[in-house]
Amino acid sequence: MVRLLRITGFGLSSYFEPMFRSLGLTENTFHVLCLLVANDSASASPGELSEMVGTSRANMTRLLEELIDDGYVDRSIDPRDARRHVITITPEGRAKALEAAPRLREPIEAAFSGLDDEEFAVLERVLRKLIMSLDKSPQAARVPA
Repeated sequence: MVRLLRITGFGLSSYFEPMFRSLGLTENTFHVLCLLVANDSASASPGELSEMVGTSRANMTRLLEELIDDGYVDRSIDPRDARRHVITITPEGRAKALEAAPRLREPIEAAFSGLDDEEFAVLERVLRKLIMSLDKSPQAARVPA
């Protein structure tokens, strides 16, 4: 099962990479923009973004530098804790995310064309349950001694 999930994840990333590249984004930078658009405050800490995207903090720092250089996000110091940065989406970043999202529809439909509507709905429901299960159990699987 783990192998199937890894192959699927890798395959989807490879499949969508040309579309993201054509937009001047990567899968992860698009994900960051979407997370910030969906957040009520349109902001998050680098650590929160790293956790939600599923990448290392070092990689998130690199991704955020790209997004800052492109004018899609701003970084500021948290006024309540000077040790903490806050990442906020810019109007340009919001526009970029909203421009990119509809362009995913056709590639998603093509990628999942082997599934009928009911199978796609079941897949989505099962994946959501899996994510909820993983979120409830943040500890790594323990290997028996």
